[in-house]
Amino acid sequence: MKDIPVNLGGYKLTVVEAPAPKMRETKDGAMEPVVDRNGVQQFVVALFAKLKVGPGERAPKGEELRVTLTCDPGEGFAEDTRVELVDARLNSYQIDSPDGRSISGVSFKAMGLKPARTDK
Repeated sequence: MKDIPVNLGGYKLTVVEAPAPKMRETKDGAMEPVVDRNGVQQFVVALFAKLKVGPGERAPKGEELRVTLTCDPGEGFAEDTRVELVDARLNSYQIDSPDGRSISGVSFKAMGLKPARTDK
């Protein structure tokens, strides 16, 4: 399954690494920007996700997420900025290595970022 919609509204998302162009290493060791099938450059942002809790409750340990953004999020998303993801999606993956090991997990993708609402 691909591009499964995900609701992260129950989490506080804080930028830990500002959005930057997503880069990939080529076979010759050079770095090149990652583009989608339509030639649109991809971006990546690192977020710290922590569960929102009610008064008097203690939040469990948070998690760092790396999210691929399908367009340039623009300015204003520096480190420690609270954000929300626009059209967040989840993809599962599995990578089989030549030595027989398998690595699997999930990756996050979003259309972009927007400042978090502060009225909650």
